[in-house]
Amino acid sequence: MRNSLLDRFRGAGGTSGSSGAKTFRADFTASLVVFLVAVPLCVGVAVASGVPAELGLITGIVGGLVTGFLPGSSLQVSGPAAGLTVLVYEAVEQYGVAALGVLVLISGLLQLAMGALGLGRWFRAISVAVVQGMLAGIGLVLIAGQLYALADAKAPTSGLDKIFGIPELIGDVAGSGDALKALAVGVGTIAVLVLWPRFRQGAKVLPAPLAAVALATASTAIFDLPIARVEVKGLLDAIQPPGGSEFQALAEVGVIGTVLAFTLIASAESLFSAAAVDRLHDGPRTDYDKELMAQGAGNAVCGVLGALPMTAVIVRSAANVQAGAKTKASRVLHGVWLLIFAVLFPSALGVIPVATLAGVLVYSGWKLIPTKDLVPLWRSHRGEAIILVVTAGAIVITNMFEGVIIGLLMAVAKTAWETSHVHVEVSGLEDGDGAGAGAGAGAGADDKPLHVRVRGHATFLRLPKLLDELEGLPREREIELDLTGLRHVDHACEMALATWTERHNAVVKRDAALEERVPA
Repeated sequence: MRNSLLDRFRGAGGTSGSSGAKTFRADFTASLVVFLVAVPLCVGVAVASGVPAELGLITGIVGGLVTGFLPGSSLQVSGPAAGLTVLVYEAVEQYGVAALGVLVLISGLLQLAMGALGLGRWFRAISVAVVQGMLAGIGLVLIAGQLYALADAKAPTSGLDKIFGIPELIGDVAGSGDALKALAVGVGTIAVLVLWPRFRQGAKVLPAPLAAVALATASTAIFDLPIARVEVKGLLDAIQPPGGSEFQALAEVGVIGTVLAFTLIASAESLFSAAAVDRLHDGPRTDYDKELMAQGAGNAVCGVLGALPMTAVIVRSAANVQAGAKTKASRVLHGVWLLIFAVLFPSALGVIPVATLAGVLVYSGWKLIPTKDLVPLWRSHRGEAIILVVTAGAIVITNMFEGVIIGLLMAVAKTAWETSHVHVEVSGLEDGDGAGAGAGAGAGADDKPLHVRVRGHATFLRLPKLLDELEGLPREREIELDLTGLRHVDHACEMALATWTERHNAVVKRDAALEERVPA
C-alpha cells in the first residue's frame, strides 16, 4: 500500500513536471516565431510613421515585457500596428517627434482610466462595420503612401493628394533607373509575402515577413543596388522622453482630438483583436477591462520613452497561437528577444532597404481591407456595407479622427432609424362608405370620428412616413389620436402629431359648418 501511494505521488509529480516542461518548450518556440514576425513589422511601421526605426522596436519590447506580463488576454501580442501608422505620421508631421510621447502617454492614461471604470466591455458595442471601415480606410491611405516609398519617393501629406499624385509618380518612376530598381525590390518583397506561405515547410521554419525582408536585403547587398536603406540612430539616441514644452501643447484643440483618436482606435483595435484571438484557442477568455488597462499601461510606458503607440496586433497574435503558445510566457519572451536584438544588433537595421519595408506595409495595408466580406455584407446587411464604405472614404478624404466620427454617427443614425418602427392602427373606417380611400372619398361616411392608435417608437426619423399615413385618411372624418401604445416618442414627433390632429379636426369642423349653411 505504502509503495503504491509513493508510486502514485511520483507519477503525479513526474507528469506535472513533464507537462510544465512541454508548456515552456511550446512557449519558447512560439516566442521565437513571434519575434521573427515582429522585427520587420516593428521597423516597417516606425519608418512609415516618420520616426526612427528603433522606436518601433521599443514599442514591441514594451508590448512584450510590460503588457505581456499583465492580465487580460493570455495569448494576444501587442506592439506597433499598421492601423495607427497614418495617424502617427500625421501627428509627427504636425507636432513633431518630440510631442509623440505626450500624445501616447495621455492616451495610455485614458485607457487605464476607462479600464478601471469598466468601459472595456462597451467597446464590443462599436459597430463592426465602423471598425472594418476604419481599418479599410487606414489600409487605403497606407497603401497609397507606401507606393511612393516603394520607389524611394516622398509621399504627399493628405490621403487625397497621395491618390491623385499616383499618375505623376508613375511618370517619375518610368524615367528613373534607380527608382525602377527600388520598385523592383519592393514588388519582389510583396511577391515573396504572397507566395511564401504556399511553401508550408519553409513557412514553418521562417515566417513570410522575415523571409521577404531577408531575401530583399540580400539581393540589394549582392547587386549593390543604389536604393535607400533604413537610417539607424541607436537605441538610446532614439528615446526622447517628453518635456514640459510638449505638455503645453495639450492646450490645443487639435492635440486633444489626436489623443482621443489614438485612444479610441488603439482600444477598439486591441479589443476586437482579443475577440478574434479568443476564437483561435481554447484557453482562458479575455477580460476586456483588464486588457484595456494592460494596453493603457503599455502605452503609458511607451509615452514616457517617446515611442510609438501600441495595440494588440492580430498578425503577431495569430502567429503566437498557431505556433503552439500555451501561456503569456511566449509574448514576454518575444519582448526579451526584441530587447536583445535592439541592444546587440542595431546596425543590422541599416542594411534593410526602405522599399522592402514599404512592400511589407503595402501587403499589410491590403490585408486590412475586407475585400472578401464586402459583397456578402452588401447582400445581407446593405446598411452596414454603406457604413463601411463611407467610413473608409471619409478617412481617405479627411483624416482618421473625422472619418471614424462620421462612421460612428452613421451607425447611430442607422440604429435609430431601424429601431424607430411605428405602426398606425385605424378603427372606424368600416362605418363609412369611403373606408380606406384618400382625399375626397367617403362622402356618405358616418359622422363618428376615426380612432387612430400609434404603436412603437415615434422619433423625428419616422415622422415624414407617419404623417404621410395620416394624410391618407378620409379628410371629412375627425381624428381621435391615441399615443398610449408608443413605447417612446420624442418631443418633435409629439408636437407634430398634436399639431396635425388639431389642424385636421379644425378643417373637418369648418367644412361641416359650411355644408350646413348651403341650402339643399
